[in-house]
Amino acid sequence: MQVYLSRPDISEEEIEAVSAVLRGPNLSLGPKLAEFEEAFAKYIGLKRAVGVNSGTSGLFLCMLALGIGQGDEVITTPFTFIASATPIMMAGARPVFVDIDPVSLNIDAAKLESGITDRTKAILPVEVFGNPAGMDKVLEIAQKHNLMVVEDSCEALGSALNGKKAGTFGRMSVFGFYPNKQITTGEGGMILTDEDDLADMCVSLRNQGRARNGGWLSHERLGYNFRLSDINCALGIVQLSRVEQFKAKRRQVAKWYQEMLADDERLIVPAEPDDCDISWFVFVVRLAERFTRQQRDSILEAMRGQKIQVSNYFTPVHLQPFMVEQFGYKRGDFPVAESVSERTIALPFYNNLPQDEVAIVCKTLKEILDKNL
Repeated sequence: MQVYLSRPDISEEEIEAVSAVLRGPNLSLGPKLAEFEEAFAKYIGLKRAVGVNSGTSGLFLCMLALGIGQGDEVITTPFTFIASATPIMMAGARPVFVDIDPVSLNIDAAKLESGITDRTKAILPVEVFGNPAGMDKVLEIAQKHNLMVVEDSCEALGSALNGKKAGTFGRMSVFGFYPNKQITTGEGGMILTDEDDLADMCVSLRNQGRARNGGWLSHERLGYNFRLSDINCALGIVQLSRVEQFKAKRRQVAKWYQEMLADDERLIVPAEPDDCDISWFVFVVRLAERFTRQQRDSILEAMRGQKIQVSNYFTPVHLQPFMVEQFGYKRGDFPVAESVSERTIALPFYNNLPQDEVAIVCKTLKEILDKNL
């Protein structure tokens, strides 16, 4: 039996919604886009939402809308998916990394000021694995230094810190809808902001630089084709209507893992901080600090040999080959992120993962740990 790492939760309602668009006259820039944007803005609690074709595109447009470009620096985390850093580079700015907190795995607010220079324009924090811990402290430091915050909430739809939702800490924020996320549109993303001028700029930039009320062949600025089709939006509308159900399902799967793995001192099992409401994105355990990357890799290989899909999350961004080549980063630059990365094991995790399969994963993992450690 194959146990999958991730699977989307698609019902007949989503299939019917997409079919209805396919039977209609508008496949792109139609009414479903506006409907999805309005529903999403309402759910997050901000004024404007702008649909785009990916979270990566969304972060890039945030950089452009805020005027971040050549010669500027943006502080972010090295422990994240590559697309938190590349939009900074795409805009012509330089990503500046600050090491992470060893518990939350988010950027360490206590170290943020060490990364600030006279070229720093913004901070781009990431709610890693859906955990918003520390976002309030990041915002305090940004305000102290008059820096903008662009919040990468691509993994955190539905999460909150002290009742404040992920996506509402920054001047702008971005969510992603890849199939492993809390909700999916197949591919897609959403920019959130309370500022009309920033939202209007993103609307123009995603649509070839057209003016909001201009003609189809009238282009005010250099723009891009980052549109989100009505097909994607129809899927997203139904998915968003089910998000609280999805959160509950994912919380249950996380709880099963926590209960079944809690007594194994070889593992660091993620828990939910008291001040956080985590909308679980993935479930990533870590080997205890005394173990090595080679031992972790052998465990991944053995799990896959038992037809259980697992992965490492993440390879540090600063050690990606093109980052090393361009900026000269080296092993040891951000030791906490590097140590955490070498010991991560992402276990199968999705809405409808059955309890008996969670039990198989945990039993197999413990047996492999017994053989390898």
